[in-house]
Amino acid sequence: MKLRYLATVTALALSSAAVAAEPASIADAVAEGSVKLDARLRYENVSQDNALKDADALTLRTRLTLETAAYQGLSALVEFEDSRDAFGINDYNDALGSKPEYSVIADPNTTELDQAFLRYQRGMFKGTLGRQVVTMDNHRFVGHVGWRQDRQTFDAVNLMLTPAKDLSLNYVYINQRNRIFAEEKDVDSKDHLINVGYKTGFGKLTAYAYLLEMDNDTTNGIDTYGVRFAGGAKLANTPVKYQLEYATQENKANDFEADYYLIEGAATFGVVTAKLGYEVLGSDSGQYGFSTPLATLHKFNGWADQFLGTPDAGLVDLYAGVSGKALGGKFAAIYHDFSADESVAADDFGSEIDLSYTTKVAKNYTLGVKYAMYDAGDIKVDTDKLWVWASASF
Repeated sequence: MKLRYLATVTALALSSAAVAAEPASIADAVAEGSVKLDARLRYENVSQDNALKDADALTLRTRLTLETAAYQGLSALVEFEDSRDAFGINDYNDALGSKPEYSVIADPNTTELDQAFLRYQRGMFKGTLGRQVVTMDNHRFVGHVGWRQDRQTFDAVNLMLTPAKDLSLNYVYINQRNRIFAEEKDVDSKDHLINVGYKTGFGKLTAYAYLLEMDNDTTNGIDTYGVRFAGGAKLANTPVKYQLEYATQENKANDFEADYYLIEGAATFGVVTAKLGYEVLGSDSGQYGFSTPLATLHKFNGWADQFLGTPDAGLVDLYAGVSGKALGGKFAAIYHDFSADESVAADDFGSEIDLSYTTKVAKNYTLGVKYAMYDAGDIKVDTDKLWVWASASF
């Protein structure tokens, strides 16, 4: 009884302290806000078996974030981002037309407003208005492309409702896509994103509709409808994870249709996890490949970024990998086998090996190295990419 009484008194005290801790005014909310600084220095090398020169880039990305505390549910965030080549190591095509004789490294010099939004959060509702990061599920359809130095954000209205503990309803309207190629490549849009999630004892079930239109032109829209199930369990004391997903897509410009499938399973043995996956970005009679223009594309279909756009014949990616902990850090090794979804003459799309290792140095610093080796098949050319980086967060 005494323990229950003490627990009740403690809970009430903590609750009162939390209420008392809320700022008394907007000025106090600003004064009690936070300042964060994040920086990443990265070397990237790209070597391709074609006429382009090998590319080398040393780039430094810095990000400064100012966020207020919440006053009566209202808060604000402003974030600035700068990315530029460092120490004169800049022999690369930045994807904006600079130095076209070199291979592409999509990290142009830019300084821009990365995020700037107002947020209201009370009870089951959260609404965010302004420039912001928006991600959905595993980033396959909507992501921030955080691997590139100039990450992707959106000018959007983002509404989230959680009417029950396990149920979430998310609607986002986007009127500008702030892409990874600096402000001059940003795109006006009228995108509607709807994502409904329900958590079960075996995983999360998600249904979604992503209705995309660029440049206010309703004839170039891409409508995608899908369902996803992802979760985990223990089988014979072995932790396992799984993903199942299906989507169908219509491209309004040419009345194309294509489907998407994903099956992935992973099992953890001690400090090592093994996974096996099968992903299909379908085709419409070899004339159109399933498209995910808002995705964190680098995360999928190989780190060499050979399939940022799906070939018209579609893409089948059969992959296997291992990851885990070693030498005080984390490692990953993945093998991809690529082929066409549609039966075409040139249906061997090659294979790829991806390797990575990252480690923490003290609390605020991270070191990493990553390598991708793409072996061309009937299309594209052999490509090697290497990254070495150091990052710090305060």
